[in-house]
Amino acid sequence: MHALKVTRAEDFPEWYQAVVREADLAEPSPTRGSMIIKPWGMGIWERIQGELDRRIKETGHDNYYFPLLIPLSFFAKEAEHVEGFAKEMAVVTHHRLKQIDGELKPDPDAELTEPLIIRPTSETIIGDAFSRWIVSYRDLPLKLNQWANVMRWEMRTRMFLRTAEFLWQEGHTAHVDEADAMDETMLALEIYRSFAEDFLALPVIAGEKPENERFPGAVRTYSIEAMMQDGKALQAGTSHYLGTHFAEAQNIRYQDRDGGKALAHTTSWGVSTRMIGGVIMTHGDDDGLRTPPAIAPRQVVIVPMLRGKPEDADLKAYCAALAAELNKESVFGSAVRAFVDMKDAKPADKRWDWVRRGAPLICEIGPRDAANGQVTFINRNALREGEKIKSHTLTRDEFVAQAAGLLETNQAELFAEAKTRLEGAIRSDLVTFADLERYYGTDENDAEFKGWARVHWSRPTGAALDAVGDRLKVLKLTIRNAPLAQPASFGVCIFTGAPAVEEILIARSY
Repeated sequence: MHALKVTRAEDFPEWYQAVVREADLAEPSPTRGSMIIKPWGMGIWERIQGELDRRIKETGHDNYYFPLLIPLSFFAKEAEHVEGFAKEMAVVTHHRLKQIDGELKPDPDAELTEPLIIRPTSETIIGDAFSRWIVSYRDLPLKLNQWANVMRWEMRTRMFLRTAEFLWQEGHTAHVDEADAMDETMLALEIYRSFAEDFLALPVIAGEKPENERFPGAVRTYSIEAMMQDGKALQAGTSHYLGTHFAEAQNIRYQDRDGGKALAHTTSWGVSTRMIGGVIMTHGDDDGLRTPPAIAPRQVVIVPMLRGKPEDADLKAYCAALAAELNKESVFGSAVRAFVDMKDAKPADKRWDWVRRGAPLICEIGPRDAANGQVTFINRNALREGEKIKSHTLTRDEFVAQAAGLLETNQAELFAEAKTRLEGAIRSDLVTFADLERYYGTDENDAEFKGWARVHWSRPTGAALDAVGDRLKVLKLTIRNAPLAQPASFGVCIFTGAPAVEEILIARSY
């Protein structure tokens, strides 16, 4: 028996929902399509936010905050951008409510002169600020970042992966020319790649999106793509070179070194709480989440085996002292996060609560452990030996000395496991479209694992690219990206038969 009532093999989508629920990460909100993020989920996001914020600031960016509501006219200036988000925009039209016929309704006399959009992204309002702040080439580059919530009116939602409201980070920068802006675009992509792999234990492939998958209004879009345990791809972060499109729409001009006027080149890039969904689907097992120690809100959880007896006081003191010792140790650049679970519940129930949440090390300390100066613990990465829960016992001093190393090993093991899965599930032997059809089939079966395909690509554009998209859609496939690491030579395009210029990744995706 496992801690969850559904396994990955039985029903992967339902298993995912069970992990979110049983690991106490989040729950559905009364607001359609939104979620309430609970302490374990929010603790993970805070760790993601703290580390990523540090990396962003280290590369010369400052944090700002811009309004949630954006005038409709700002979007109307950039036709391609507004078209890309038009179906997802939530619109505020009134500023007051009124009792009308016994019901609370928008007051007809309180209609806004101009509708306001709840931000789906902030390029337009930040571009307006850039147009005031940037006067000379001396003001460039301007590199800012925002931590915020956004609203995109998604019709089909799934917690963390796709919700109407979600939390994210969005970077926005302006530069003197394309070369400097492209350096920034690739810098952001590398921040995301290294962060995902080093901190989330999430192996990814970084590359450029095809023309039809670009961010609305972008000249180039790059992504990091992660493979989930069901073989599907998750776009875990994006970085966009916007050229001068937004600068022209928002009049972001500066005086260059020769005294003339030039348009700034801009970028934007972001990751969101979707990353938590990626962690769940990459590292979870049939007992719940396995939280990478670097982002675990509690890295070592100590569960005293309380029995309602006088010796419980000594046991509590022993556990508190153990936690204090552990908290003096350092791992991943900060103090070990040890926690004593003193709540009034059965020890076995508390153990399984922490198993489902994926606390990396769970200590179960009884009176005999305290009397003998030892620690009995389970390692969440290697929870079972067959169906039996596998426990370990060390002296207290040994456990304190080894805890940081155990956490580092857990982190490395999760990454290695996911990396092996990723590399072993990319097919490079599908050389014709018929090969794709045979491998993926025309009916998607979520219970059957299908990996990714890496194929040769001639980079068609326009109508030819649309035709490729239509053919892939039949197989429920999309082009994920063209990996940055490319071979020295290419064969022929799997779709057009023309000489290929790069290789691309194709997959089913979230």
